[in-house]
Amino acid sequence: MERPVTDEDVRAVVADAAASGTPIAPRGHGTRAGLGRPVEHRPLDLSAVTGIVAYEPAELVLTARAGTPLAEIAVAVDAAGQELAFEPPLAGLAHGEAGAGTVGGLVATALSGPRRIRAGALRDHVLGVTAVSGRGEIFRAGGKVVKNVTGYDLSKGLAGSFGTLAVLTEVTLKVMPKAETAATVLLAGLSDARAVAAMTAAMGAPVDVSAASHLPAPAAARLGFPAAVTLLRLEGVAPSVEERAGRLAGLLKPFGTAERLGSAETARIFAALRDGALFADNRDHPLWRVSVAPTAGPAIAAAVPDAATVVYDWSGGLVLLAVDPAAPDAHAARVRAAVAAAGGGHATLLRGAPDLRLRVPPFEPQPAALAALARRLKAEFDPAGILNPGRMDF
Repeated sequence: MERPVTDEDVRAVVADAAASGTPIAPRGHGTRAGLGRPVEHRPLDLSAVTGIVAYEPAELVLTARAGTPLAEIAVAVDAAGQELAFEPPLAGLAHGEAGAGTVGGLVATALSGPRRIRAGALRDHVLGVTAVSGRGEIFRAGGKVVKNVTGYDLSKGLAGSFGTLAVLTEVTLKVMPKAETAATVLLAGLSDARAVAAMTAAMGAPVDVSAASHLPAPAAARLGFPAAVTLLRLEGVAPSVEERAGRLAGLLKPFGTAERLGSAETARIFAALRDGALFADNRDHPLWRVSVAPTAGPAIAAAVPDAATVVYDWSGGLVLLAVDPAAPDAHAARVRAAVAAAGGGHATLLRGAPDLRLRVPPFEPQPAALAALARRLKAEFDPAGILNPGRMDF
């Protein structure tokens, strides 16, 4: 296994692979290896390409090497009263991995947590990258300040590319001040459709909800609740959170009597949602991650009535379903037909056995024109086709 330390080391490994036509698979700690199609290429271990290069709290900017553990970054920004606002998963619980992973792996897979509905996706927080193309060339994209991008923003284009376009060696992220406190307004016992209506009403209200999630009864029980719960998080300074929670509870009276949870309980609940803890004890169950319009969420869940665990996030626009492992295609046909009937979206097989991920396309099949564009982009960045070929169906 190759284990480079410097950018030049990485460049040399990639250039050698390109010259010999040897496929390679960039990886950090391997916590997200279960995403996408399984591949058996020569590993390129980036765990030694590590360290926080620069952190300027006053400028809200952090630059780190790609192999830097996310846990290390979380400690550094927390000490300065800041955070990664897109709320990245800090543990691979849903995939059975103990570690938090690396910042390069996070950007490569582009995962965001419950706060995405307010703060935006991971790619919105990537300011710049240094990377090595499949040609064996070091390049830089973006910058180290918020307003420093003209033309095509390649740094955001690499987010979610799963190591198929370039090998990341350094990432610059925008960070934000951490809220002083948080509270959750909770509604109990709502049906999925009624919960989506409540979350939609809350998101449309001038109370600055930072997360909106619904847990049907089986998922709610995993967090100790006796019935289904709809969870609306508010963050900020204490007087503001108190006032907004009161207004939100009043607004939601048509949906039932609201309960209020404090900061510690809010942190516990949303850390579990962020990290996939509700799916950690049934790891043999394939896990779907479906992104659709919020109002379409209940129809997606209804398409798989025997799902073991269902969680709605992003006001209902993200549906997570752990399905029966005995289903030959993990209900792929049902799920994707429901997405199409809902007017479009994306269904990703977030977790599944290697043989399942070989039989079932893990990512939403692309329209022909978009697939052709993706292949042309791959050819430009990686003409020899040596960077993770097959991981994303090309």
